[in-house]
Amino acid sequence: MKRTAIAVVSLAIGAAGCGSSSTPTTPSNLVVYTVTLLPSNETPPVTNGENVARGTAVITIHKDTNVIDMNVSVTGFPAGSVLNNAHIHGPNAPTGVGPASVFVGSGISAANFPALVNGAATFTASPGATADQVAQILASPQNFYFNVHSVANGGGVMRGQLK
Repeated sequence: MKRTAIAVVSLAIGAAGCGSSSTPTTPSNLVVYTVTLLPSNETPPVTNGENVARGTAVITIHKDTNVIDMNVSVTGFPAGSVLNNAHIHGPNAPTGVGPASVFVGSGISAANFPALVNGAATFTASPGATADQVAQILASPQNFYFNVHSVANGGGVMRGQLK
C-alpha cells in the first residue's frame, strides 16, 4: 500500500511538471513591439466617420536579417472605407509630433491592400530594412510610429508608437 501511494504521488508530481507553466521567451535575434492603433493618435486626430476604427500591429524586427514583419489587424471601419497604405514613420516622431517621413514601407501597393469585410481586415508584410534603419528603431523606438492609411484619411487613419 505504501509503495502504491508513493508511486501515485511521484506520478502526480511528474505530470504537474510537464505542464506549460513557463513563460515563452523571444529569441535574442528578435525584438517585438505590439502597437495599439487608434485614430486619436494621428496628428491631427481623425475626426470623420473612421474615428471609431481600431487596430493592433505586431512589429517583429529580425536583428540578424534586417527583416521587419508587420502583422496587422484592424476593425470597426464604417461601410465604404478602403485601406491603401501602411508603414513605419520616423525617426523624429514621438507621440504627438506631426506627420513624419515614411521610414520603412510595408511594400503593399494600394491595389493589393485587403478589402475590409464587415469593417475588419488583417494583413501581413515583411519588408527588408537596412542595418542602419534597424539600429535607429532599436535605439529609440518611441520616436517611430506605425500607421495605416485609408482613402478617406490619406495622412493616416490610425497610429501607434513603437515602444
